[in-house]
Parts: sequence; C-alpha cells; structure tokens
Amino acid sequence: MSPVKHSIREKGDIRARILATAWQMVKEEGWPSLSIRRIAEAVDYSVPVIYDHFENKEAIVLEFARQGFQLLSKNIQKAMEKATEPAEQIRAIADAYWKFASKHKEYYQLMFSMGMPGCELEKCFPERADFRVMVMKPITALIEKGEHPNDNPFLKYFTFWSTLHGLISIRSLNGVVSEEVNKMVMDDAVNGFIKNLG
Repeated sequence: MSPVKHSIREKGDIRARILATAWQMVKEEGWPSLSIRRIAEAVDYSVPVIYDHFENKEAIVLEFARQGFQLLSKNIQKAMEKATEPAEQIRAIADAYWKFASKHKEYYQLMFSMGMPGCELEKCFPERADFRVMVMKPITALIEKGEHPNDNPFLKYFTFWSTLHGLISIRSLNGVVSEEVNKMVMDDAVNGFIKNLG
C-alpha cells in the first residue's frame, strides 16, 4: 500500500474511532456528556488529533444528525415500498417514524428536539428534504383524489409531521400512559388525518 493510501486509511480509522467513542458516550450519558476533551481522553489521543478530524464538537454532532436522517429516510422508503395505496403509505410512514423514534432515541432527540445552531436543516441534510418529499407524495395523491383538491400539500405535510412529533414528545413523558395506548392514539390521529385529506 502506498504511503498516501495508508495515510488516508489511517485517518479514516481514527475518524471512525472518534465517532464510535463519541456515540458510546451519548448512549451511556446523553448528549450533554459530549466534549472534545472527554472524547480525546476516551480514545487516548491528544485534543489536537481530534481537531485534525473534526473542526469542533458541533461537527461531530452534525455527523450524527446526518447519520440519523439517512437512517430515517431509509426506514421510511422501505415502509412505503410495502404499501401501494396512498392512505396505506401514510400509515406505513407513521409506523416507521414512530418505530424510529422509539428505537433510535438519541438520533431522534438530536434531529428534532435539540436544534442545531448555524445549520439550515435541509441545506445541511438533504436527507431531511428526502423525508419531506417521500411524505408529501401520498399526501398529494390523496388531496388530488379528494373533495378538497386545492388544499396545500406542504401545509398538510407539516400538520402530519407536527402530529407525529407531538405524540412522540408526549410518549417520552414516561409513565403517563402505556405504550399500547400511545400507539392507539397515534393510529387514531393518523386515521383522522387521512380521512381529512379525502
């Protein structure tokens, strides 16, 4: 292997190790635990080595957000492929989104609850735009076939997303109601949303 290729590979390995260590910290202690100094100590590198790979802590956080949006988009795409009718696609999207928020709490919190200063989300993360496009497709199809063809699909998308996000936020208040009841409320809200599009 040439010295240049070796150097690139080594740099990639160090970057991957930094990200893996940072993610472990987040999983064990939450987002507030993340700092360049603590990551450097955990991977046994000097702080300048971390800065060679990431400009600052926010760059690491943005990388995780990018991973989260990619994973969510992939899950939504898979869910949509299993349904053919627009109404069923909307239900499949809601289920996939609900499961993502439950299974990947750290990603979800970062993507939708923490805010990322200095970043217009769809410019930093084209995957978020992909999510919007995927969700709007069946919404637009139902509007076009329904009794209110002049309804604004973009507005309906935000209504749909806001409903899901609100219900997931309520669900995060542990012990308020059971997971089964939370899911029933989500299903009822989505069915009402679909009915309103018709």
